[in-house]
Amino acid sequence: MRWLTLYARSRQVPASLAAVLISAVTVWALAPGAGERAVDPRLPVLVLATGAMAASIGLSGQDADLDRTAAIRWAPRRAAHVLLAAAIVGVVLLTVQTLGEDMATAAFIVRDSAGLMGLAALGAAVAGGQYAWTLPFTWLAFSFFAPPATSAPMQVATWMLLPPGTAVGTWTALALGAAGTAAYAVVGPRR
Repeated sequence: MRWLTLYARSRQVPASLAAVLISAVTVWALAPGAGERAVDPRLPVLVLATGAMAASIGLSGQDADLDRTAAIRWAPRRAAHVLLAAAIVGVVLLTVQTLGEDMATAAFIVRDSAGLMGLAALGAAVAGGQYAWTLPFTWLAFSFFAPPATSAPMQVATWMLLPPGTAVGTWTALALGAAGTAAYAVVGPRR
């Protein structure tokens, strides 16, 4: 169990988890009450994207050379790291929702947390762990200011705001999650 503790500390997991919890509670506290208006899908997406960006900090270690020369197989551990981070980000939002009104369905949360962590993992593989947050942030910013999704390309571009039953949103999130996790697991964070 000591190696798990050391791994978590080297990947800044306690700080990332604190940031995920603080962002979820803050957005929940600022959300309108149940009777005020319909819940905007941007609020839960904001929580999930903030969580994915906070978790992306741990996608690279303190010393890249030490990671590369380790006598363990990194690919399964990297994949588990991304999948576990996506699960934690989603569970935090589901837990915070139990305190008050539901901001999103479980299917919406699972889809978006998987897609956003896949984007963060892809960002780590392409730009390095310190810049892994840029892909989820950029896609989130575009989704917030994009025109309504009427065509298939715009639905792909705004997948994180689509209702949970939308096939385009589900397949886009699945593709991003799988591609990001695979790229990060095989290649690792860029130096």
